[in-house]
Amino acid sequence: MKKAFKDNKDRVLKIRTIFNKIYGDADCSLKYQDPLQLLIATQLAAQCTDARVNIVTKDLFQKYKDVYDFARADVSELEQDIKSTGFYRNKARNIINCCKMLIQDFDGKVPGNLDDLLKLPGVGRKTANLILGDIFDTPGLVIDTHAKRLSNRIGLTQNTDPTKIEFDLMDIVPKDYWSKFCHQLVYHGRAVCNARKPKCDQCRISHLCNFMIGPE
Repeated sequence: MKKAFKDNKDRVLKIRTIFNKIYGDADCSLKYQDPLQLLIATQLAAQCTDARVNIVTKDLFQKYKDVYDFARADVSELEQDIKSTGFYRNKARNIINCCKMLIQDFDGKVPGNLDDLLKLPGVGRKTANLILGDIFDTPGLVIDTHAKRLSNRIGLTQNTDPTKIEFDLMDIVPKDYWSKFCHQLVYHGRAVCNARKPKCDQCRISHLCNFMIGPE
């Protein structure tokens, strides 16, 4: 059996070349028109598919047009508006409190730095890094279910905690590739490396993956 790769930095560069050919235009699959909409859509996407969130936000963003509408929302009514995304009680409360904080502390605008984003109710590192990368062009590693699964399968990390995975990837993924890499992992995770039965025979990076090669 072949040995697992030792130089993960070199392996990531090889993966980057292949992914850029396949998923060069990969971007966020959540639909939004401004930073606030992406912030809220990302909060709704917790434990929910992006496809479902896009269905919900199509009407939601027509009803609540800005940060003030969300801050003034009736929590019970908002719960019903987002119910199909799951965990709707916590999400509704977080969205309202988040928008209140945006108004009180940030002039109603989504902040563009990690520390301030993490102060917002319902915002963790995954959401903050997505906002930074897609809105503010500040590189961030978004460790969602796809990034977690694929980075472990490929062998880029042995950790399962998202924050630990993020810091592991920081050491081996070029900074200018952080945001794009995570979007590409989502595309690859959906198309090829799915959770239940990865299509290894169709995978263009199988020769770079520990899942196929096996551990050393």
